Amino acid sequence: MKIRPKRIKSGDTVGLVALSSPLKMEQLQAKIDFIESLGLHYKLGQTIGMSRGMLAGTDEERVEDLHAMVQDPEIKAIFCVCGGYGAGRLADKIDYQLIEENPKIIWGFSDITYLHTAVNEFADVVTFHGPMLSNGLEPLDALSAKMFQQLFTPIEMQYDEMISPLETLSDGIVRGELTGGNLNRLVSTLGTKFEFDARGKIVLLEDIGESLERIDGMMNQLRLARKLEQAAGFVIGSFTNLGEGETHEQVVEIMRNYLASLQKPVVSGFMIGHCTPNIGIPLGVDAILDANEKVLRILPGVE
Repeated sequence: MKIRPKRIKSGDTVGLVALSSPLKMEQLQAKIDFIESLGLHYKLGQTIGMSRGMLAGTDEERVEDLHAMVQDPEIKAIFCVCGGYGAGRLADKIDYQLIEENPKIIWGFSDITYLHTAVNEFADVVTFHGPMLSNGLEPLDALSAKMFQQLFTPIEMQYDEMISPLETLSDGIVRGELTGGNLNRLVSTLGTKFEFDARGKIVLLEDIGESLERIDGMMNQLRLARKLEQAAGFVIGSFTNLGEGETHEQVVEIMRNYLASLQKPVVSGFMIGHCTPNIGIPLGVDAILDANEKVLRILPGVE
C-alpha cells in the first residue's frame, strides 16, 4: 500500500499554494474563510498572488513553493487553490524523495491530476482529488465541504445513489487502487516518464470544456495506448461545459462504446470533478467498485 499521510487536527497549520495558473486574488478570502471554518491556521505560499503570464510564477518558483511547504514542519497539509494549466511543467523538477520522506496531505483537482499521478507513482504517497476550497467567490456547498472531514479522521468512504443517480455501463465487482482524474491531463502523460499506470487499477475520468469529438479522441488515445484494457474498472465522473448542443448522455454513450465491451465494472454519474457538489476522494488507496449494486467503497486516505 502507498504511504498514507498523517491526519490533521483542529489548530494545525496548512499551506495554500498555486502550482498551475494564477489565483484570482478576489477569490482568496473565500478560501481563507473556509480553512478557518475547519479550525485550521494557514500559511500562504509565495505563489499566492504571483503571476508570470498564464502561470502562477516561473516553474522554479512554483516548485520551490511546493518544496518549502513539504519541508516546513509546521505545515501539516498542502492545498492547491486553483487549477488551470502548468502542473505538468513541474513533474520532472519535483523532489519526490523529499515528498516520500515528508508525506503530507496534498489536495486539489483538475490540472493537479498531473501532480497526483506523479506523486502517487514516484513518491508512493496517497493524495486527494477534491475541490479548491471555494467555488470562486462563493463558499463550497455543504456536501463538498463535508468531504474535508476525511482529512481529520480515517474513514472508509462509500459513494452510492444516496449522493447522486448512478448508471452501470458494465457489470462486475473489482478491487483495485484508485487512480486518475482529469481526462485531458491523463492523456497528456502518455509517452512521458510520468505516464499514468492503469494496470489493475480503478480509473477515474472527468473533464470540463471538452467537445464530444475531443472526448472521443482522448478515449481512443487511451485505447491505443492500451490503458483501457490494462485497467480493472472505471469510475466516470462529471463532464461539464460541453460543446454547443452536446449532452451528458452523449458522453455516457462514448464511454459505453469504449468501455462496456471490456467486460470490466464501469459506473457513471459520480459527482466528482468540475461539478457541484464535488466529492473529494483519496487517490492511491484501494477501493471496491461494485457495478452490480452501483457502489464505490474507498479505504481511508490518512492514518
